[in-house]
Amino acid sequence: MAGAFTGLAAYALVVSNAVSYLSDNPATCVNCHVMGPQYATWFHSSHREHATCNDCHVPQDNIIKHYVFKAQDGLRHATIFTLNTTPDPIIMHEAGQRAVQANCQRCHDHTNQHVTSGKISYDQVQKGEGRLCWDCHRDVPHGTVRSTASVPHARIPIPQSPMPEWLRTITNR
Repeated sequence: MAGAFTGLAAYALVVSNAVSYLSDNPATCVNCHVMGPQYATWFHSSHREHATCNDCHVPQDNIIKHYVFKAQDGLRHATIFTLNTTPDPIIMHEAGQRAVQANCQRCHDHTNQHVTSGKISYDQVQKGEGRLCWDCHRDVPHGTVRSTASVPHARIPIPQSPMPEWLRTITNR
């Protein structure tokens, strides 16, 4: 029983390409195919030259918080995608919104000195004391993403199938 469980766990790690999630490579985000439009719109934005997905969507204030957030968010995403309960359109949950707001402020601190709303925290916004950065900057960096139709000619790096050739032959895939 332990061997079967270990084998299934190892197979799940290989199929999910789990090791790739330790990196900050934006192509990792398209391991989940529903993230293709988000990747494509980021790829064609000015943020591509300066920020990866994790630079914006994961806390940057300390390394432990960074990887704990990635693990929790990754498990949440894996559950949503595996159970096919992906919301349409994809929206950030509260922890993600907190991280993005803090990271907008972190990266754009030099420009926020002239904008009072640039110093507003997520908690202040929840109390009605201001607005989130993307309330005004809606199209940064993803534009209007609703589906792959938002970016019909985008080149999205599709991960190779981890299915071995012998199994692909048997299943005709």
